[in-house]
Amino acid sequence: MLIKNNISGIELKAQWQILFDNSAGDRREERKVLRDLIDAYSEAHRFYHGLTHIKHILGVIATFQGQAKNYQAIQFAAWFHDVVYHPNAKDNEEKSAAYAAKVLTKLNICSATIDAVTQMILNTKYHQAAPEDIDSQILLDADLAILGADEASYQFYARGIRREYARLSSAEYRLGRIQVLQQFLQRSRIYYTQPMFGQYETKARHNILLEIEALCSADSYLELTGQKSSAA
Repeated sequence: MLIKNNISGIELKAQWQILFDNSAGDRREERKVLRDLIDAYSEAHRFYHGLTHIKHILGVIATFQGQAKNYQAIQFAAWFHDVVYHPNAKDNEEKSAAYAAKVLTKLNICSATIDAVTQMILNTKYHQAAPEDIDSQILLDADLAILGADEASYQFYARGIRREYARLSSAEYRLGRIQVLQQFLQRSRIYYTQPMFGQYETKARHNILLEIEALCSADSYLELTGQKSSAA
């Protein structure tokens, strides 16, 4: 699961096109939407929530194709769930869901799939899914797969999040970030699906505890986020 650098949209083109293999839609419109998505996920302020994140999620959900009720909807939700992303905003998920609904309607995707996509995107706001909603569970687990990643990938993620919140002072960021991380630890389980729980739950909790420890230690925090000590 090693994640290092961002990728180009070309690497994801085939995964986008496969969503329309059996459709009779407007291929030019499909390509335009892909270009718009690539532009969105390539915005300068995205240091983690970019194309690499989308590729990672798509790779994880591909392992659940046989368990999904509406696999296409999960794929669309993965593509659109962070299309609107501003770290200081409180309505990214709502705006992303609305954007997805508008675009997918233009692409003649069936209303049931659009409804499923928008609900899954909204569920990413608090990372909560109903017990019977396996599709949302798959998406949410894929979105949080990074928490159970190897050390290098997790640190890439942690540094990226810090850079996205560069407007916050160190003290402000530490306080907010620790609160978010503790909320994950307080859950009975981070991952809904049994495969993800079995493979990543223990590692995710270990990674989170290490990040909290680093956030509470000035020297470790600077090392984690790639910043230099003022005394250096």
